[in-house]
Amino acid sequence: MLLDKIEKANDIKKIAPADYPRLASEIRDFLIKKISVTGGHLGSNLGAVELTMALHLSLDLPKDKIIWDVGHQSYTHKLLTGRKEGFENLRKYGGMSGFPKRKESDCDAFDTGHSSTSISAGLGMVKARDLRGTDEHVVSVIGDGSMTGGMAYEALNNAARLTTNFIIVLNDNNMSISENVGGMSNYLNEIRTATGYLDLKAGVHHALRSIPRGDSIARKIKKAKSSVKNLVVPGMYFEDMGITYLGPVDGHDVAAMVKVFGEAMRCKNAVVVHVLTHKGKGFLPAERHPARFHGTSPFDIETGLPSTQKTKADYTDIFSTVMTKLGARDEKIVAITAAMLEGAGLKRFRNLYPNRFFDVGIAEQHAVTFAAGLAAGGMKPIFAVYSSFLQRAYDQIVHDVCLQNLPVVFAIDRAGLVGADGETHQGIFDLSYLSSIPNMTLMAPKNKWELSDMLKFAVDLGTPVAVRYPRGTAYDGLKEFRAPIRLGKSEILYEEEDIALIAVGSMVRTAEGVRHRLKELGYSCSLVNARFVKPFDTDMIREIAKDHRLLVTLEENVESGGFGEHVRTFVDTLDPRPELLTIALPDVYVEHGNLNLLYQEVGIDEESVFKRIVTAYAPLGR
Repeated sequence: MLLDKIEKANDIKKIAPADYPRLASEIRDFLIKKISVTGGHLGSNLGAVELTMALHLSLDLPKDKIIWDVGHQSYTHKLLTGRKEGFENLRKYGGMSGFPKRKESDCDAFDTGHSSTSISAGLGMVKARDLRGTDEHVVSVIGDGSMTGGMAYEALNNAARLTTNFIIVLNDNNMSISENVGGMSNYLNEIRTATGYLDLKAGVHHALRSIPRGDSIARKIKKAKSSVKNLVVPGMYFEDMGITYLGPVDGHDVAAMVKVFGEAMRCKNAVVVHVLTHKGKGFLPAERHPARFHGTSPFDIETGLPSTQKTKADYTDIFSTVMTKLGARDEKIVAITAAMLEGAGLKRFRNLYPNRFFDVGIAEQHAVTFAAGLAAGGMKPIFAVYSSFLQRAYDQIVHDVCLQNLPVVFAIDRAGLVGADGETHQGIFDLSYLSSIPNMTLMAPKNKWELSDMLKFAVDLGTPVAVRYPRGTAYDGLKEFRAPIRLGKSEILYEEEDIALIAVGSMVRTAEGVRHRLKELGYSCSLVNARFVKPFDTDMIREIAKDHRLLVTLEENVESGGFGEHVRTFVDTLDPRPELLTIALPDVYVEHGNLNLLYQEVGIDEESVFKRIVTAYAPLGR
């Protein structure tokens, strides 16, 4: 196999050009086979095979730098830099990450995981290069989806002022190639990037500036030239900013891309190379269902169907069902997503109420302020968003929603640990950053029925509300406990004495198991479903402090700024003051891996919590 010949960076340059199609086919077969077992991001990687090959043929790694926006399309890059064996443990605990990681390889120039960041990072590297006086090439690869994020345009605005080379590859997988435009574009690219043309252009401008009214003449020439280019050249948005535009180029033609990358390297400014690719290319199920194969669980290669069928509803399914019912009940209900229609569970709502559904693209900041505007206009917006993505819009939550006390509901999916996607996707900070904001109400359900009740309560409350729920199968235990929800009030599930477990959301299930084990050893133990993180139930804590020696808070969030820390501040005001043990995540970024292993690693699994409680209670006596 050709792929076996690639053991380190730049080995692809030993492959004969005639064998590039064969190598691309081998890479696709390898990725399909491996990801069918491990799961991962398939569609985006299949679409970027030739693009990645062309970049590696054109660059000298690790001297030159590639910054992959989001980074989920970096699997071929990892293959071409000698990490083939790492795919056996892709996204597993202790194994290779599904995203670029600087600590994993010198060829990974920048850690990514969220979108729209690559141009900013690349521009920073360009400036660092220029300050050092070195000559490496810097390439930022960004998808058309990521170009909906405002940060990308902020970076472009600054990149337009460059007078040194910076290559931005726009990986566009949502368009087809136009033969006429493509042919004319290729012709103009060759002229505009030829050394002679660039030298002539610089010479003419220099000469004009040295004569009277020369600047005026230069401006008129540039205006006339732009008017002609507007008729035949796509990408004039970039050109008008001062960024050279090359393309579109066929993103599955290695030779064509190598040629245009060579042209781009000659530019003494920022240059956008527009590459057209087909998401999921080479695997028919992924081509037909790109959304499903964006991030896929293990699947059967022949059919493309998941290897294991889901038998129970997950929390996203519950949210989806509740949203359709809320939409039918109230015409003021509107739903917002930031390019996560299916992932956030809004497909059914969109199908039923298309006029009240808004996909704003990968633009969380805009989504939040847009929701604020809808609320100010009399609507009842619900923004469904992953926890780790919502943190990108913190300022908008503070200033545009909560400052005005507008009735926006944040349905926060993937709250807590999410597993294989790792550090950039773990939703472990939302309790901390949201609980610091005035006017924000913050809730977490213990099971699927409580999620339904909380969403209905949140819509009716008429103020900013966040409901956070985890990834995975919705817990259907404790169904006998369904007391009406009251603002800021917890739910006492079992009331005894000595030890009180006060659990938030997903940790109620863990606390239930811990309580059972404590009871087996003869401990007297109460269990409280906190329900509200803000405002939390101070009356309940004041009462249980009277006949419990040890209070234990449990949350799937970092300890700093979390529920337990807020409870500790309150408990310190009590007299007498009970002992308090806070069970939370440590102050670290949690890496990728199986969820059960991660729970053990960070100490929030049932066994670890049980041992900590027994140890903490021992000095207090029985």
